[in-house]
Amino acid sequence: PAFCGFQRRFLLGYLPALAADWLQGPLLFQLLHSRGFLRSQIAALYSCGFASNVAFGLISGVFVDWLGRKKSCVLSSGLCSVSCLLQLSHDFLALAAARVLAGLGTSLLFSAFESWYLHEHLERHDFPAEWIPDTFSRVALWNSGLAVAAGLLAWLLAEGLLLGPAAPFLAALPFLALSGIFAGKNWDENYGKSRPCGKACGEGLRGLVSEPRVLLLGLVQALVESILLIFAFLWTPVLEPHGIPLGIAFSAFTAASATGSALFRRGATGRLRLQPL
Repeated sequence: PAFCGFQRRFLLGYLPALAADWLQGPLLFQLLHSRGFLRSQIAALYSCGFASNVAFGLISGVFVDWLGRKKSCVLSSGLCSVSCLLQLSHDFLALAAARVLAGLGTSLLFSAFESWYLHEHLERHDFPAEWIPDTFSRVALWNSGLAVAAGLLAWLLAEGLLLGPAAPFLAALPFLALSGIFAGKNWDENYGKSRPCGKACGEGLRGLVSEPRVLLLGLVQALVESILLIFAFLWTPVLEPHGIPLGIAFSAFTAASATGSALFRRGATGRLRLQPL
């Protein structure tokens, strides 16, 4: 019972932030295009977000350990909230700032929350490490459902209710507020080991050089992520001229991705015993 209560408290803080993140995806290109920007300018705005995510990702682990993981979770919600509000602007620099803040907030989203959970699970509550996969399998299941629901909600708000492509960004604000307030009020603070940023990056670089399989895995993952980011930029201008509802298309993409993951898990644990190379 103690573990179930702790797990529920984590999910109630984490899942609204994931829902808000998904809501910002389906209609971003359409929103920027409706502001009158050229495709090259939209590409530059996308690149601002990707670049800030990559740059901050190099130090996010050290930053989270120094600031505190709970504070970092609340900060992630705050940064993403400001980013969503800036999407209402028609100014290019304001929208560029929105993408930079979104990149920073997303980097914290996918580092601070899980770090907080692992520390609390193992150090403060001393639960068995074997129970950790149960929590993250629940997160994966909920995350897939939230992604599909976000696409449908974005379509309903923007096209069904004719509120425009900025509506999903405003709809994300209550979820971000819920995540930040809940984590701030119900989570305990924890910190990681304090270490210089240069030392941490040096350790990571030495790990890549000393273990070829880790380097190969990183290169493969980088290529896959590059393909996905290119696809994220191109799918809207390809589908929109054909009158395909973008929110529904986004839901279909995420549902297909979740189905692929489920099939792999079934193949890896079932009779086929599929294993990654």
